[in-house]
Amino acid sequence: MIHPPYVKVGNIGFLIGLLLLGTGCETDEAQKVPIEKKTYCIPAALKERLVVDTVHMAPVTESRRLSGKVDYNPDRVLHYVSLVGGVITRTYFSLGDNVKKGHVLAEIRSVELSSLESERKSLESRLTVAVRNVQATQSMFEDGIASEKALLEAKSEERVIRAELEKTRANLALFSASEQRDVFQIKAPASGFIVNKNINDGMQIAAEGEPLFTISDLNQVWVTANVYASDLEFVKANMPVSLQTTAYPGEVFNGTIKALSQVFDANEKVLKARIVMNNQTLKLKPGMFIDVIVKKQTNAQALLAPQKALIFSNNRNYLVVYGSDCQLEAREVEILTRDHQDIFISGGIQSGEKIIAQNHLLIFEELQNAKK
Repeated sequence: MIHPPYVKVGNIGFLIGLLLLGTGCETDEAQKVPIEKKTYCIPAALKERLVVDTVHMAPVTESRRLSGKVDYNPDRVLHYVSLVGGVITRTYFSLGDNVKKGHVLAEIRSVELSSLESERKSLESRLTVAVRNVQATQSMFEDGIASEKALLEAKSEERVIRAELEKTRANLALFSASEQRDVFQIKAPASGFIVNKNINDGMQIAAEGEPLFTISDLNQVWVTANVYASDLEFVKANMPVSLQTTAYPGEVFNGTIKALSQVFDANEKVLKARIVMNNQTLKLKPGMFIDVIVKKQTNAQALLAPQKALIFSNNRNYLVVYGSDCQLEAREVEILTRDHQDIFISGGIQSGEKIIAQNHLLIFEELQNAKK
């Protein structure tokens, strides 16, 4: 009798155990294989827009922001007052124009011009007669007809008339008289910008009245800053300052406090600090409001980095540390204090390490994603 094949229960358990053991070994082996982390490298297109800075030790500073205003340099301002009265027949300039010395800016029709012109013509005629009289008297003196006294009187009269004529001509030149147009011409006494204008065509003006216009050389301007009593310990004469205005975001102008008043302004209750600024680019316009930042140094030292390099994420402060294009680290740092555009660091980074100070947010996000 043939019996079906069979396997003892004990043997079945043994076989199942072997199978499970083999499977477990394969799982352990799979777990031992390390997962390769992706290394983030800065793309070439992004690298061109990066700004790299270096963390370094520096004196801890405290800043104050003062309100200021751009003014003309009074040593480079010229107010033009007419020496004659009359009617403005024509103007050749507008407010803000850049004019050159000697350019005709306006014309005045004046009764004084008619008077001077009439006097000039009369003196020229009298001088012609006086010259002929001298010549005739000289001839008669040589012939023994006229006396020496008569000759001297003739020459004296010629000199007097000639002097009066030169004076009249000088006055006409002073007023820039134009014989062709029968007007006085107002010419620019200096080169610069028209910063104030008080005349128009057809306007009646008086001699030595109000200034007709003002010319200023804007290549150098003054910035006047308001200093309150609470800011006095931060502001000293001859100290460097930085200036910023909303007209040019991100741009910093550097200057020096040349003078600090010692008497508080009765109306504003402030001292006035004067900063002389070179302005060849003409960016600083008179009347423009501007912020003046002054810094006071302390005796403490700390690591310094630009404020714009700092990243705040999940209630923590980070800097992107740069080793190379493929060696980057989002490093948590401890902030000691902040001062305007700077931060002072108490821990988390070493002096001399490089950080990315601009266009670094994308890199920070990539580094954070690489950790997940």
